[in-house]
Amino acid sequence: MTQQPAHTPHTDPSAGALAGKRVALLVTDMFEQVELTGPRQALQQAGATTVILAPEHGEVQGAHHHAKADRFGVQAVLSEAHPDDFDAVVLPGGVMNADALRTKPEAQRFVKKIQDDGKPIAVICHGAWLLVSAGLVKGRTLTSWPSLADDIRNAGGEWVDREVARDGNWVSSRKPDDIPAFNREMVALFAGPAQPRTTANTR
Repeated sequence: MTQQPAHTPHTDPSAGALAGKRVALLVTDMFEQVELTGPRQALQQAGATTVILAPEHGEVQGAHHHAKADRFGVQAVLSEAHPDDFDAVVLPGGVMNADALRTKPEAQRFVKKIQDDGKPIAVICHGAWLLVSAGLVKGRTLTSWPSLADDIRNAGGEWVDREVARDGNWVSSRKPDDIPAFNREMVALFAGPAQPRTTANTR
């Protein structure tokens, strides 16, 4: 009697792709919850260590649009964290979250150092406001929630209406519906080699 081959379970092709990587998820209160939890799950499934990074100790408030959702423990604070300790950063959206973060000098310094080092930046929805305020979008192509298009163009960037956009060490998406495509491209970007520093983004 011929022995049947053992069943081979389906495996996630991204499993282990980010082993040893440490990724910051930079938020403050009223971030769009699924734009943190969705990417965080994809990163962890790929083997990365994720760290919720925020301006203050304690907890941060998640949101479903304008309604409060769950609270999440802060694992590191901006005043104590150093970009050298991370391999990449994810910037979730949420209007109130992004509008507050863009005004914080320590948040701007963090993403500037990540960019200066050529490390990956993944940004979704309103999260791009921080990159605008940090002076990083000049010469870059990215997408976002449509209401940010003028801000990006006025800052010298090119805004595109796509579910996901890749430009060098950046990957960007527009909204929660884009998370599957965002996660796929984010993991691929984070797993790749470091990108060269883009002179157009320095000042």
